[in-house]
Amino acid sequence: VVEEEGLRSKEKEYAFQSPEDLDTRETSFLISKGPQPSPEKRFNLFLRRRLMFQRSEQSKDSIFFRDGIRQIDFVLSYVEDPKKDSEIKAERRREFQLNLRKTGLELEIEDKMDSEDGKTFFVKIHAPWEVLVTYAEVLGIRMPIKWSDNRQPKYPPLSYMLGPVKLPATVKYPHRDYFTAQFSRYRQDLFLIEDEATFFPSSTRNRIVYYILSRCPFGVEEGKKKIGIERLLNSSTYLSAYPLHDGQYWKPSSTPTHINERYILRQNWARFSYFYKEQPLDLIRNYFGEKIGIYFVFLGYYTEMLLVAALVGLACFIYGLLSMENNQTSTEICDPNIGGRMIMCPLCDELCDYWRLNTTCLHSKFSHLFDNESTVFFAIFMGIWVTLFLEFWKQRQARLEYEWDLVDFEEEHQQLQLRPEFEAMCKRKRINPVTKELEPHMPLCHRIPWYFVSGTTVVFGMALLLSSMVSIIVYRLSFFATFATFMESEATLQNVKSFFTPQMATSLSGSCLNCIVIVILNFFYERISAWITKMEIPRTYQEYESSLTLKMFLFQFVNYYSACFYVAFFKGKFMGYPGKYTYMFNVWRSEECDPAGCLVELTTQLTIIMIGKQVFGNIHEACQPLIFNWWRRRKARTHSEKLYSRWEQDNDLQVFGQLGLFYEYLETVIQFGFVTLFVASFPLAPLFALMNNIVEIRVDAWKLTTQYRRPVAAKAHSIGVWQDILYGMAILSVATNAFIVAFTSDIIPRLVYFYAYSLNSTEPLSGYVNNSLSVFLIADFPNHTAPMEKKGFTTCRYRDYRYPPDHENKYAHNMQFWHVLAAKLIFIIAIEHVVFLLKFLLAWMIPDVPKDVLEKIKREKLMTVKIIHDFELNKLKENLDIEYNNIVKHDTVEDVISPAGGKIPV
Repeated sequence: VVEEEGLRSKEKEYAFQSPEDLDTRETSFLISKGPQPSPEKRFNLFLRRRLMFQRSEQSKDSIFFRDGIRQIDFVLSYVEDPKKDSEIKAERRREFQLNLRKTGLELEIEDKMDSEDGKTFFVKIHAPWEVLVTYAEVLGIRMPIKWSDNRQPKYPPLSYMLGPVKLPATVKYPHRDYFTAQFSRYRQDLFLIEDEATFFPSSTRNRIVYYILSRCPFGVEEGKKKIGIERLLNSSTYLSAYPLHDGQYWKPSSTPTHINERYILRQNWARFSYFYKEQPLDLIRNYFGEKIGIYFVFLGYYTEMLLVAALVGLACFIYGLLSMENNQTSTEICDPNIGGRMIMCPLCDELCDYWRLNTTCLHSKFSHLFDNESTVFFAIFMGIWVTLFLEFWKQRQARLEYEWDLVDFEEEHQQLQLRPEFEAMCKRKRINPVTKELEPHMPLCHRIPWYFVSGTTVVFGMALLLSSMVSIIVYRLSFFATFATFMESEATLQNVKSFFTPQMATSLSGSCLNCIVIVILNFFYERISAWITKMEIPRTYQEYESSLTLKMFLFQFVNYYSACFYVAFFKGKFMGYPGKYTYMFNVWRSEECDPAGCLVELTTQLTIIMIGKQVFGNIHEACQPLIFNWWRRRKARTHSEKLYSRWEQDNDLQVFGQLGLFYEYLETVIQFGFVTLFVASFPLAPLFALMNNIVEIRVDAWKLTTQYRRPVAAKAHSIGVWQDILYGMAILSVATNAFIVAFTSDIIPRLVYFYAYSLNSTEPLSGYVNNSLSVFLIADFPNHTAPMEKKGFTTCRYRDYRYPPDHENKYAHNMQFWHVLAAKLIFIIAIEHVVFLLKFLLAWMIPDVPKDVLEKIKREKLMTVKIIHDFELNKLKENLDIEYNNIVKHDTVEDVISPAGGKIPV
């Protein structure tokens, strides 16, 4: 027993040494007691090694040090590579780990011989109580001081009907509600500390340790201190740095005192069979931190709001489907005696032939699905929906700030924390006007060159995108001429109805090509923009993310929406008329819309890009980490007889990274643009977005709990700059939908004909097709544009409002063109004013912070001040009582001396 105690004391002495050194020193410690150990000593040595072996066997899923008591808060891994600056890297690691110990952190190193691959060292880090309380005060972390007496919100009427989507209360609300205050180590007795080991949750612990790691120095170069784990990771001094997951995601914790929150999240959140269930948001926040938690709150709220828009959009689509057969326009186009007798002008010069209007019969019927009376209603509805979405999100965010103790977070901490890279690059210092402390400073003149490079790159990226769009337009024009030539034959002059018209075939192929180009350009631009933003040396993480967000969003906005803007607002608008067409580069004739309008082509473009992006994104997000993790585990597990420990398992997982959440937000905001900007042309867009988001929530949850290392917890009180982007897109969506209804849809021309030009009272739209097509004299075709084969026709028709060839203003715009144009402009002005008036009215009526949340915030602030005041008062009384008791203990008054040196009078 005495020898075992001696070994334990030696283990504590060499706790920070590698296992090889530990075994060597313990063996030499035993041998130093005598040249020939006695049988008892040999037995004790065997017993010691056996106990360590059993402890290792039991620690496969352990998240503790070898003593089974100290929790692992962070893990660093590295490999000794003799070929690449091994001595320099080893010196950096020694200096870094020494400085970590000086801050109070405790380290334990796992030798490479005990790892699966036989070459990776693992440095396990534990933050003791004194370190936690010190940095909890530095970071302003709020901790519970008293159980909250605020009443929980009552369940709404008929809430029992939502029983199937509810989670158990222990999962949804893992902890009671408390009044909280910023932690102070001098007021520890004020806080509800039942157990020091569990007082700080694991997410708070790893956040504190990462804060220390990101500011710990590891050397000096050219008089400038080199600091931060990120620089060590970039130089491959360490391979990885990560906090541990709570345990295996497929089984609960075997220790009664330890709750495996990862397993609970996997069972109740990250399962596709639970797609209809609510999310355990408080548990997500406790495990991953507020920044990731608020993303899932936003994604869940956005999905809930999409449900309403999807139902209304589906109703509009069903209305179009039911009224498709009764549509007067498509009926006339399909009628052999009307559309079958209308000879249309060629779709391209020389090679294309004339064609009959009824060949687009199926296309015109399909167009009515999205171009009907409900389109106007749905455009107005979505303008109101987006306003309600943003206003209710303000309330949800305000409630979340209160529930998660984030009310005063931004101004106190987020804007004041500097990036370690900024601190390392700055040579000058100045006094911060807010904190009145000396901090690194970089003059503006040093940043201007990088700002110039950044702006040039963004402009170049935009120019590249526009050039790619022009290239796709050229492809569409070339493909259109080729396909039209292929399709145009004698069959086109027969009553042959086909859905794949030249316009539709060109739209499908062009949309698919555009989707491929979008993916390729995104791949390159993402990496370039991230590098340039890093070179700008932003001061804080907030500035870094804002700068990167601006670059990426501008690029992706143009990348994803440019083709849709072209089809909606430019295609067929400036094409001219037969005999006087406009040409692109004097080579390709401008595209023209189908006689039923360009709305179907816009719908096709939007559908392919939106659905293609969502399907590709979900497949990529699900398969990429799965394949990479399988390959890394396959390469790592070369010694199957070794212990595959908890830290090794997490080391083989994918890295979520600081920008992992950024790309998730970017994907959601781009989808929001598809749902709002062009929704008048595709009422099913909210439905497809809803189905995607239901899958997206579970895919993201599955990734974070099973395929990624645990991210470092970080605080955030809102979705940041993305909220301003959403507001901008909401305002823009009102204008785009109004212009789509006016200029892309065929509703306004039909209404003008209905009220001003229709002569048939029983069938008001009778004759509309004939009225919307102008007449062109074939003899007026220039020689280089007329079809090669001469036909027995004297005239052909084209879509426009122009005078016939026998009119004195030959081929000039007629009066109906100006009536339709005026009606379109009036419609745009009226719709925008109505929608914006409703938006401002709703924004004024709906408060940003709910009344009950305001009352709770005031109540908590009042109670916090009262509790702290009572605590300080009681502490003062206790100190006075102690001094009084000390005075009373003395036998004589003369024995009591005042602080001034004199006797205290009785």
